[in-house]
Amino acid sequence: MGTEGPTASPTVPPPRRTKVIKTNQQQVFLYVVLTLLLSLATVWAGRTLVHNSETLTFAVGGPNSDEALFAAKLAALLKNNASRFRIKIVSNADNAKAVVQFDRRQADLTVLRTDARVPLRARTLAILEHDLVLLLGPGNKKIKSLAELKKKRVAVVAENEASLAFVRSILDVPDGPDAAKIQMAPQGTTLDKLFAPSNGFGAVVAIVHASKAVRDKSYEQAAKRGGFTLNAIDEAKALARKFPGISDETLTAGTLSTSPQIPDDDLDTIGLEWLLVAQSRMSPTTAGELARTIYENKSALGLDNGFATRIEPASVEKDAFVIAHRGAADYINDDTKSFMDKYSDMMYLGAAALSVIGSIFAAIYAKITRIAPEKASELSTAILDIGERIEHAHSLDQLECLQDELEAILRGAVIGLRDGTISTDGLDTFKLGYEFVRDEIGMRRDYLKRHASEAEKTARDAGPAPLDDSNVVVVKTAQSA
Repeated sequence: MGTEGPTASPTVPPPRRTKVIKTNQQQVFLYVVLTLLLSLATVWAGRTLVHNSETLTFAVGGPNSDEALFAAKLAALLKNNASRFRIKIVSNADNAKAVVQFDRRQADLTVLRTDARVPLRARTLAILEHDLVLLLGPGNKKIKSLAELKKKRVAVVAENEASLAFVRSILDVPDGPDAAKIQMAPQGTTLDKLFAPSNGFGAVVAIVHASKAVRDKSYEQAAKRGGFTLNAIDEAKALARKFPGISDETLTAGTLSTSPQIPDDDLDTIGLEWLLVAQSRMSPTTAGELARTIYENKSALGLDNGFATRIEPASVEKDAFVIAHRGAADYINDDTKSFMDKYSDMMYLGAAALSVIGSIFAAIYAKITRIAPEKASELSTAILDIGERIEHAHSLDQLECLQDELEAILRGAVIGLRDGTISTDGLDTFKLGYEFVRDEIGMRRDYLKRHASEAEKTARDAGPAPLDDSNVVVVKTAQSA
């Protein structure tokens, strides 16, 4: 009996793969790195602009002088407070040479006493100390006037030779034999030794820091030994008018000693000021910030010997001996600009720049990383491709496969429209193509069903197929006799 082999179905072209849009991970990583770098660069630039380090040269006298020790404390304070200022200390043989260095514009800061030659470009940041002029006489002897003092042999107790020149100037003693009567006392010599008959001094003029005088117990000890009389300088106001660097001072009762009380009543004398000065060319912002730091940290800047323990703001009067720096005066007068006042323009420009940069990077991000929506009309190509394969479908199973593909495209389009990965651009074209192919599939299905029915009817009408005996072999059996 013959066997009919399976009929091979027509080959249907494989379905066309729909386009799958994926985010480029390398581009995303590159964008993140660039964004971080931009942020770091912006922060660094802003910090550099606002907090840029500035080194200030501070000219001082000897390494162990009061002004040198003060400069070292100021440098340490600025460093510990993470200030943008750095202090470079330059030592000289004495304070006079430091002032000369400042006058030559080789230093930004220095400390000077008001009896010194003041450079024209010096501007005051702060008053660090007051020096008091103490007129002392032996025993109970009073010195009534400077004219009387000029007739005596005078010992000057001070830290440097500049004080000797100062005493000779206020006494109006010219160089010559009379000037020799006014001498520097050896360092460390006590009052009782200076007033001893062997030395022959009729008066002592001591020039001392006010902060040190109130701590010095030597005056109290000398007074208990019966030693001296503190005299008033009645010409104090006249001297202050004659010498602009001199100030008239008042010693309150008990300043030098409480037991016995010295002076026993308020007493007039003269004094000098130690000024921290800066170059007039220093920017007001720098001078103001430096002055603010000094005023707000006075307790941390005073020396152990008392120097600079009572720091005062610079005089902002127009007739001050050394006028205040404009930056310091603005701070003292509370005319300093707030942070917004000073940097508002810069902040607006920075915000505008960041906005532009941000827009550029946002555009780059959208360009290289964003999933671009596919147009609905582009899906029509896949639908029409299904339509071209309909005529190659010769069975209902093949047609159902095409129907599934069409429904999958429709489902993907609906999901894409919801998620935003597919735009509505060309949606009418997509709809028209879908309906056309869907109808084509329907008509092809009807055709296949009708064709199958006709084939079955033809087979029934033809009846059973005649037996094909062409391959039948007749075998005859022989009977044995």
